[in-house]
Amino acid sequence: MTSLPSLLGAMMAILQVYPLCSHVSVVETQEFSSDQFFFKIRADLPEAYKLQIRIYFNRAHIDYAYQLFTDEPLLRWDNKEEFPHLATYPHHYHDEHGNVKTSPLQGDPVGDSEIVLQEVSAFLSGM
Repeated sequence: MTSLPSLLGAMMAILQVYPLCSHVSVVETQEFSSDQFFFKIRADLPEAYKLQIRIYFNRAHIDYAYQLFTDEPLLRWDNKEEFPHLATYPHHYHDEHGNVKTSPLQGDPVGDSEIVLQEVSAFLSGM
């Protein structure tokens, strides 16, 4: 899945069938070339929670951010290269207390989104 339509379609499909997600929408897309693109999608979750997924694909390199939020950020997984001391660098996780931790994500949007959805479900069930 290395094109905007295929990756965006796959990510939308994952969110649309996930039981906690409703009203999944594309917030933004931009295609710079066939092998460089960006998209941002959001899904409504129970109560006032939302999940946003941002993917930037550039010639097989993927930058990502998955964020659970309400009117403020709660949880975020991303691979911005800012915490080289972590064993999973550049992949890391920001918890609801602002702590930065290692992350199980690998930069595979399809596989990673399943992990994120499981973690979001666990977080919401503990609220």
